[in-house]
Amino acid sequence: MKGMDVTTISSKGQVVIPASIRHEMGLLNGSKLMVLTDGDNMLLKPLRKPRLQAFQALMKRSRQYAKEAKLKKSDVAKVLKKVRNENRS
Repeated sequence: MKGMDVTTISSKGQVVIPASIRHEMGLLNGSKLMVLTDGDNMLLKPLRKPRLQAFQALMKRSRQYAKEAKLKKSDVAKVLKKVRNENRS
């Protein structure tokens, strides 16, 4: 394990990430973290913007998949509407 330290949860549920780990991870004021758990363990994962090239590659693969699956814009709109309605319930 590369970096390890101990921290404490405040009465407000706040956790201080030690400076050495923030520096090692390149975390700055306002950095966003995703919090994952399996019930016994917790993982903080930095959310970073993808590089433009990575995003463009993802879009290219997505378009290719949609073309192969013969999806239309109207199909995507229907699915989005369905998911949004399910999330409201």
